[in-house]
Amino acid sequence: MEYIKTLLDWEMVALAIAIIVCASILARVLRWLMNRSFTTASEKLKVDPTRYKFFMNAISVAIWVMAFAAIVLLIPKLKALAITMFAGAGIMVMMIGLAAQQAFSNIISGIFIVIFKPFRVGDMITIGTRMGIVEDITLRHTMIKSFENKRIIIPNSVISTETIVNDSIEDTLVCKYVEVGISYDSSVELASKIMQEESEKHPLSIDNRTREQKEENEHPIEIRLISFGDFSVNLRAYVWCNDPQGSYKMHSDLNKAIHDRFSKEGVEIPFPYRTLVYKNDLPKNSESNHVKDNN
Repeated sequence: MEYIKTLLDWEMVALAIAIIVCASILARVLRWLMNRSFTTASEKLKVDPTRYKFFMNAISVAIWVMAFAAIVLLIPKLKALAITMFAGAGIMVMMIGLAAQQAFSNIISGIFIVIFKPFRVGDMITIGTRMGIVEDITLRHTMIKSFENKRIIIPNSVISTETIVNDSIEDTLVCKYVEVGISYDSSVELASKIMQEESEKHPLSIDNRTREQKEENEHPIEIRLISFGDFSVNLRAYVWCNDPQGSYKMHSDLNKAIHDRFSKEGVEIPFPYRTLVYKNDLPKNSESNHVKDNN
């Protein structure tokens, strides 16, 4: 009898392992098939893949839940334990509810993100101080790929309470500010001309003027004197780019190009000067006068 009992126990373990293996294979195969078909459909129909990715994650969770339920129902000891647990369902449900409150909050927030679409897979977004490209939206979290190629994983419930800056939604055009301070002795007209020329010839810069602005012969790159600093006159160029990612590269290129042109054509980018005078280096008369003045 003991041998038969041990044999049955091993059969139950083997059955549980078989169910887990089958669930794993089924989840992987379904994700592969859906990913392949959804990717093809998205390319042909130009459909946003956000819902597809969320749906694939939900299918995987459903498969594992069913596998767990099958193991519980097919193994007598686990089934008896489950019945005992459900007998005290009131207390158990309350405990599970408290323990899973955050998990349910993440799931509901994830569903709302997919329905209302504050961002989609592939969008460039900023959440607080974190910026990157949305790679995936799961039932629990959203994965963002930063520009340092790191993955930022943020719970959906956290995202739902944050202010989101979406650079890709609706209109992908970006107006990038290129700000430079020049000395008070330098020519504002010359500096503005250099900034316009360098911005206009950059390959990522685009002409975003309206028809009225073109008819009035306004320059494609607008330059404004925005403030008078302690050491500099501050200028700003408004340069348009097709997409947010390209705008950062363009901004870096323009900073270098403008700096080189300023150096070549004598436009000074100022920095603060400090003159230090040591008391021991002062003439004696000046030192005595200084003492008298203090008295």
